[in-house]
Amino acid sequence: MTPQEASQKCAEICTLAPVVPVLVVHDIAHARPLAEALVAGGLPALEVTLRTDCALDVISEMAKVEGGIVGAGTLLNAQDVSNAINAGAEFGVSPGYTEQLLDAAEEKALPLLCGTSTASDVMRLLARGYNVAKFFPAEANGGAPALKAIGAPLPQMNFCPTGGISLKNANEYLSLSNTLCVGGSWVAPASLVEKGDWKAIEELAREAASL
Repeated sequence: MTPQEASQKCAEICTLAPVVPVLVVHDIAHARPLAEALVAGGLPALEVTLRTDCALDVISEMAKVEGGIVGAGTLLNAQDVSNAINAGAEFGVSPGYTEQLLDAAEEKALPLLCGTSTASDVMRLLARGYNVAKFFPAEANGGAPALKAIGAPLPQMNFCPTGGISLKNANEYLSLSNTLCVGGSWVAPASLVEKGDWKAIEELAREAASL
């Protein structure tokens, strides 16, 4: 997969809905009903972070949910890329990027949303052929004003900002011309997941999908 093809696929995924849920799932039993609630609420693209022991199994379960597109987050190296693909992930997300990670994703044909935080990061990705990236951690790096500022000299790059984004500030990012969608965990709070309140999560998803 070329960087251009990867970017095109990432752009398609990022424009399915205004929000991509960023999920940290600790119990495999929560995987399917959580995905079903989010998809039913209008958020089909789901990022499952590889921060728990069961994350790959969660991806496998969520990949069975009709209408969902499941990606693996927190990809750090080539092994993570292979593991994600074997689990059924259709895209990957990373907090940053290395040449080795990009090589692996391209070789394995996994569309990768690379983390960036500076203009130099963006320039390196553009030089390689990517025009879609993640802006992370968004709020800690200056928020929507910073992303707007980066977009002035580098309008070719489109972003999915994540990190510190909530219902309150999501529209600040979504109103920017270089933002395709935002990533956020607020649509699946741990308290509701633990209680199995899938209806409440579906309502949060529906609210986010209307942004």
